Amino acid sequence: MAPPAALVRTARSLWHGQWLALMQGLGPADGQGRYRRPSPAFGSCPPLPEDAAAPAGHVLIVGRSCPWAHRAWLCWTLRQLAASIDLVVVEPDPAAGRWRFSTPLAGCSTLADLYRASGSKRGAPASVPALYSRSQARILVNESARLIELLNGWPGPGPDLWPAAQREAIDTWRQQLQGRVNDGVYRCGFARNQGAYDEAEQELFTTLAAVDRSLEQQAVLGEQWLCGPTASLADLVLFPTLIRFELVYAPLFGCSRLPLGQLASIANWRQRFFGLPGVAATCFPEAWRRDYFGALFPLHPSNIIPAGPDLGSLVAAAAAHRPPSPPQQP
Repeated sequence: MAPPAALVRTARSLWHGQWLALMQGLGPADGQGRYRRPSPAFGSCPPLPEDAAAPAGHVLIVGRSCPWAHRAWLCWTLRQLAASIDLVVVEPDPAAGRWRFSTPLAGCSTLADLYRASGSKRGAPASVPALYSRSQARILVNESARLIELLNGWPGPGPDLWPAAQREAIDTWRQQLQGRVNDGVYRCGFARNQGAYDEAEQELFTTLAAVDRSLEQQAVLGEQWLCGPTASLADLVLFPTLIRFELVYAPLFGCSRLPLGQLASIANWRQRFFGLPGVAATCFPEAWRRDYFGALFPLHPSNIIPAGPDLGSLVAAAAAHRPPSPPQQP
């Protein structure tokens, strides 16, 4: 027997109020219900440390599920910085709403403790990624856009991902992708009302269509990446969002207008990037599903973690619209 209509209306009204309160805990919104990413605690890009080349002098702190940490992890991987920067992967603690170290770092068991020890303002979110200096005993930077710039200039054998000749084009793409795609999927998922969602969703897929057209034009010129013949920071910031797209953002954040497989140039680009040395080892689809579906209670109250396809097979299938190009060094 169906519940009385009045009971349904009351339950929906009460749940909506609770949902809005819970969503505020996920991230702030403006007066029109648009999600706004909080400001980072250590947002300025510091100069290259004098001891940058010192073995294990610094620590890059990342989490498996965070796309912002993923871009820093990718930069560390492609630039081959393991000799001077240790990688530490923190684990989520959903019950406490914080990141924990498997082994204490600088005497700290949680990332929040390390933030406080580094002088962060009270109440500032302790987020990943973060670059920690052992000699200075503090976090240097936790804004991912600035962090990847710093890592690109770090002494190391890997390729330059931000070359001067393409820097203007790279930064133009980075600016567009940051708000419309990287933040755009969150603006869809964390929108407080239909209007805010519609605006974010339109910008997201309009920008993805522009990326697809640009990659198609690049292919005509014999170039396989967004800004030239080699992978750059523009490609690097796009990949973490698009590798999670079908597994998380389409089903959970409502980014399901168009399967990526229908954007053939993007699908083939994603397969090429996934095939770069070390990139696949930075991808953890099981952790992504667990942490997004299991932790974002306001968006998925059941906490049921759905099954998903093998990531390599998913990437290959999406790229099957055109013959895939062989993986290349960036």
